[in-house]
Amino acid sequence: MRISYEEAVSRCWAEVDLAQLVRNYQNARKHLSGKTQLICVLKADAYGLGAPMVARRLWQEGQRFFAVASYNEAAQIRRVLPDCDVLILGLCGRQQLVRAIESGMLLTVFSEKYAGEVIACAKEAGKAARMHVKIETGLNRIGLTPENAADVIEKMHESGEAALEGLFTHLALRNKESDRRQIDRLTGVRDALERRGIRIPMVHALDSIGMVRYPEDHMDAVRTGAWLYGVYPRGYAHPEESRLTITVKTRIAQLHAVPAGECLGYDESHPLERDSIVATLSAGYIDGYPRQNSKGEVEIAGKRAPVVGLVCMDQMMVDVTDIPEAKEGDEVILFGGSIGVDEYAGWASLNRNESLARTGRRVPRVYIEDGRVVDVIEAVD
Repeated sequence: MRISYEEAVSRCWAEVDLAQLVRNYQNARKHLSGKTQLICVLKADAYGLGAPMVARRLWQEGQRFFAVASYNEAAQIRRVLPDCDVLILGLCGRQQLVRAIESGMLLTVFSEKYAGEVIACAKEAGKAARMHVKIETGLNRIGLTPENAADVIEKMHESGEAALEGLFTHLALRNKESDRRQIDRLTGVRDALERRGIRIPMVHALDSIGMVRYPEDHMDAVRTGAWLYGVYPRGYAHPEESRLTITVKTRIAQLHAVPAGECLGYDESHPLERDSIVATLSAGYIDGYPRQNSKGEVEIAGKRAPVVGLVCMDQMMVDVTDIPEAKEGDEVILFGGSIGVDEYAGWASLNRNESLARTGRRVPRVYIEDGRVVDVIEAVD
């Protein structure tokens, strides 16, 4: 649901920089040769940025192939981009499989049992199922084993109900040696299929990290998610190629003086060491800020204020004693600005991708491009 900008920024909101999203996207494409496609991963609501808007903006840049985790996510993308290709990376229920096949979505087949379900649903739909087949090469999550993959794929091929468009794996990224073994296992399945006269058009193994780490293994496609949103591989020499695209903000609801020795909120183990001016912010752990106790910082008027007390569901407190200019109603940066994804994730021992994706559903997304607000979406309607 669309709301006014004034309403969106009244409590807690996320600003999404579409221009930076496009720059990250263009920089990803620069890493690829002309024969390698980019698959943009929009799962988890585009890591919290809002998948429909991200998809539309990337479509304007010429992107046509997306990937998500579930049928519901795929349907959301198709509602705004009916002509796009969207690959569902995970499990679908039977009714979802039928609908996905009817609408031409791409399915991931990852087990012999699931392959049988997909073929049965294709017969029910009266249409061949478009699919990519996942090979388990060492991540030990989902996928056909290299030993039986060729037999299962050949059976699907012979059924006439399968449009085999892709073959892929996902690297565990433990070290170069294990990554190499995984890629070799994948290409081994590809080669075994070709010896049986089955050629798969698209073979892919790499995510954002693999994209920059293993340029020699880009193959037919690379799946890029985190890079688009500003999470680049640790230690990468060119961090300017992928900058954060989201800034989460809130407002000071109230300022109050609290004497030394008092605890804040539900905390009972971190008494204030001095008389303090405490700001209560209109955001809490349901909005995405980690539920941590007297740990982390926010940015107010270009300065850092430490979190004090235990973060509540809808509110949190920070010490602004050293920011005398702070006043009620002021804007506060929770994540973004001077607070980068590595620092933010480190405070609560979060995965960096999780730091983006945990931004709460009730937090409005304000889309900005080149300094201009282009759309405002309230996630809860």
